Amino acid sequence: MKNIRLRFAPSPTGPLHMGGVRTALFNYLFAKKNNGKFILRIEDTDQTRYVKGAEEYIMNSLEWCGIKFDEGIREGGNYGPYRQSERREIYKKYVQELVDKGKAYYAFDTAEELEDMRKKLEEQKSSVQQYNFVTRTSMKNSFTLSKEEVDRIISNNEPYVVRFNIPENHIIEMDDIIRGRVTVNSSTLDDKVLFKSDGLPTYHLANIVDDHLMEISHVIRGEEWLPSLPLHYLLYESFGWEKPQFAHLPLILKPNGKGKLSKRDGDAGGFPVFPTEWTDPDTNEKSASYKETGYFPEAFINMLALLGWNAGDGIEQEIFTVEELIQLFTIEKVGKSGSKFDPDKAKWFNEQYMHQQPNNKLAEQFAVIVKQKGFSADINFIEKVVSLLKERAVFITDFWTGGSYFFEAPAEFDEKAVKKFWKEDTKNIILNVKNILAAVNNFDTETTENEVKKWIETSELGFGKVMNPLRILLVGSASGPHLFDIIALLGKNEVLKRIDFGLEKIAVK
Repeated sequence: MKNIRLRFAPSPTGPLHMGGVRTALFNYLFAKKNNGKFILRIEDTDQTRYVKGAEEYIMNSLEWCGIKFDEGIREGGNYGPYRQSERREIYKKYVQELVDKGKAYYAFDTAEELEDMRKKLEEQKSSVQQYNFVTRTSMKNSFTLSKEEVDRIISNNEPYVVRFNIPENHIIEMDDIIRGRVTVNSSTLDDKVLFKSDGLPTYHLANIVDDHLMEISHVIRGEEWLPSLPLHYLLYESFGWEKPQFAHLPLILKPNGKGKLSKRDGDAGGFPVFPTEWTDPDTNEKSASYKETGYFPEAFINMLALLGWNAGDGIEQEIFTVEELIQLFTIEKVGKSGSKFDPDKAKWFNEQYMHQQPNNKLAEQFAVIVKQKGFSADINFIEKVVSLLKERAVFITDFWTGGSYFFEAPAEFDEKAVKKFWKEDTKNIILNVKNILAAVNNFDTETTENEVKKWIETSELGFGKVMNPLRILLVGSASGPHLFDIIALLGKNEVLKRIDFGLEKIAVK
């Protein structure tokens, strides 16, 4: 394929949902797979829904995800401007062309008149419930008013819109890469507004004009735009332009599979739906995000790629680098059905990427949390802590949750663990272990472990009878990594101090 050009064209009406990120990702993968260009275009023609900060949020979020553009607001390019509100003069030319061809017409109906029309149609139980070739004959537009009256209204700067002239009983045959051939009768469509009285086009006109002028070869977008495809086909035909190839992606569904995934589902289920943190400009409320929750961008992207797409028969692999995704990606492997989002599976992806991260990189990130908690520690010490906890961690925050005892001695001890493992002779056993540890000169894992185990075997005690209470005293619970790794990392003075404190605290209880 030659001149492959794809675009991601979000509206700055709020934060970017993970479904939008997946759409951007699939466009990106397709473009890179075919040595094409990937463009970011901001579709801000609906100024009434514009949300301050949303545009920057979209670009910053995609940057965090590692989705890069060849052209766009920040990148520049030869096909700009890349913000639709800066292209309004371009659209005027093309809407006038449609009017001149008789493919579009002026309409002057007020909001009240449109509402009256709908109510009358409902009362009449009419099979027609929209503004089309039937109902437009009773409304205020180019079909019912003289040319002189139309010109007078426009010259007086009275409000108007331009609607598309949908032909009657025309069979529209469309091709979708994912869904195959789709056929629609034009009589089921309404005369969509293409141009508004504020001097800006609607999505439908701007989308078609921009895709044509930017030489977009493939349009990959969400299935919510599938009902608009017949209109877009008719617009391309009206202009006499070559159509791009279309592909409409299936929805990302709620975890129960019933309906489209939303922010409300995330709030209820305790999982994020936004890539990075979003602060509502009206309420200052912050929304949970994958970045701030602790997901690696690579894990987030890997997870999204497998929502609706598969690598093909015989490939059971689930962990892919971006380069591997680019090599394997084809639109034909995207399914038609929606994909259920599984929060636990998302965590699983992050866990896999956690295991792949070098310890020094994880230590740098964890060091930020340690400092926030009010502690200072050598980065080499933090890296050793990370190495012990890494296999049990899903997020960076888990290093603190599961290993805060490396930085502060436990003040309390798990009551259930104490009740289970603390016996009448436990104190004497631990005092013996303390004496053994105090006598060890080389306080590394191997030496301390050998000395303690040697004494346990000589004393004919069970390992659990010794190790579990000792662990409780050092970390506050009966869980954690290898005990003697903990002992070696804490050091002799700290270990002995914790044993003394714990024995005193538990004796009081």
